[in-house]
Amino acid sequence: MTKKQKLELTWVGKEKRPRLEPRILLEEPELSHHAGHRGERDVFDNRLIQGDNLLALKALEAEFAGQVKCVFIDPPYNTGSAFAHYDDGMEHSLWLSMMRDRLELIRRLLSPDGSLWVTLDDNEAHYFKVMADEVFGRECFVTNVVWEKSDSPRNSARQFSTDHDHVIVYAKGPEWVPRRLARTEEANAIYANPDDDPRGPWLPGDPYANKPYSKGLYKMVGPTGRTFSPPPGRYWRVSEERLRELDQNGRVWWGPNRSARPSIKRYLNEVGDLVPRTLWSKNDVGSNRTSKNELRALFPGDVSFDTPKPEALLKRVLDLATNPGDLVLDSFAGSGTTGAVAHKMGRRWIMVELGKHAQTHIVPRLCKVVDGTDPGGITEVAGWKGGGGFRFFRLAPSLLERDKWGREVISKSYNAAMLAEALCKIEGFTYAPAETEYWMQGLSTERDFLYVTTQTLTHEQLRDLSEEVGPDRTLLVLCAAYRGDARSLPNLTVRKIPDHVRDRCEWGRDDYRLVIAALPEAGPKEEGAPAQATLFAEPAK
Repeated sequence: MTKKQKLELTWVGKEKRPRLEPRILLEEPELSHHAGHRGERDVFDNRLIQGDNLLALKALEAEFAGQVKCVFIDPPYNTGSAFAHYDDGMEHSLWLSMMRDRLELIRRLLSPDGSLWVTLDDNEAHYFKVMADEVFGRECFVTNVVWEKSDSPRNSARQFSTDHDHVIVYAKGPEWVPRRLARTEEANAIYANPDDDPRGPWLPGDPYANKPYSKGLYKMVGPTGRTFSPPPGRYWRVSEERLRELDQNGRVWWGPNRSARPSIKRYLNEVGDLVPRTLWSKNDVGSNRTSKNELRALFPGDVSFDTPKPEALLKRVLDLATNPGDLVLDSFAGSGTTGAVAHKMGRRWIMVELGKHAQTHIVPRLCKVVDGTDPGGITEVAGWKGGGGFRFFRLAPSLLERDKWGREVISKSYNAAMLAEALCKIEGFTYAPAETEYWMQGLSTERDFLYVTTQTLTHEQLRDLSEEVGPDRTLLVLCAAYRGDARSLPNLTVRKIPDHVRDRCEWGRDDYRLVIAALPEAGPKEEGAPAQATLFAEPAK
């Protein structure tokens, strides 16, 4: 029996998947910031995370899976400058692997009515689309928006001066529809009232339709006696009775001389907000020049970002994809535009950035937003006066590190609380230490708990623990070691750490940018190496 083939994009290394460690997040209060007052709708638990974005997405998965309403990312465009030392074609494989691994996590984070918006240029946009079809499903592709990013031609271009970027949109589910845009003066300007209709300005609508309609084939006699019929292959949009009724109510336009083909009036006061279009003009959402001017106003003389995105572009995305209070995620934060715009629009946000500018640029920018001292971008349009706050986090170090004998042991940077939280995340438990019961450190259901200790537990201690847990609850015990037969205690499951988790993840890897490669295999255990005395201390010499 032959293997069934499927349409897919292939690349070198596609089959390699990183075994990600679900890190915990450590807050740095000195870099967190909040307003000095509390408003009714202010949000203070926004998060800026410094660290590798693939590890950060994995760290967010347990808490935020299915909760993110909109993901906007502006990933590296893969122009070739970062891949000078690779053979031709290899850079595409590295870039696709990088993006595929992140998209899979992003999809799990999205809510059922969530959407993903990705800005790209022609270097990778079309490869990305095929790859994203595999991750999200081709039916979940929404559209490719063309954004006019340039406001002047580049005469040095060899072939074409590129005026646009792509904004590729995917939804979590195929039924997703964007919100509509508020009407503009330009959109309203096409409505007129040449006949002084008391119902106000109107627009003539086509009376014909392409879809066959059983009552759509008839002849209509106009006010001057002229007869009208649909063109070949077309049909009246409404029945003859309905068209005559509309005419009697003054809702049909026969032209200034009342001898033209009938048009059905569409009144301005009866139309709703605007359906979004796929061509976004620089006049509506800004250009690269707009965004550079915005950053120049925030950071005079700084040229750290080549192609930042204008705040108006992000506002358009969030207008279409979110409501106030929804959660927005940007895992390629760059200069922090997504968080700044989301904050001004009353959305909750999470941003991830590995570079040092997470502190040097994003934190100062967001502090100005929170304090209401950022007058640029969409501040005036959004009516933003300041408020709310954000918390700054770093990814914790890897749980396991190698000791001087090359063995993986619990990192010395972990205290007891960090260890319990990390193991809860690895085991799929919610870290929630109880105030009354010392052994209730994490839970997965109302009756299933987790307890972490660095002690060696005796059989008597395990028996006492089993009695405290009781017959109607279960407890996963993770400890340095234990004595006795734990199988005689049916409500306890006892495992040794770090042995229990050693093979779960790639430990000690902090950077998953571009090069996706497996860590080297651990070498054979050296004979005569002393046993580990504790989880945190080095073995006694």
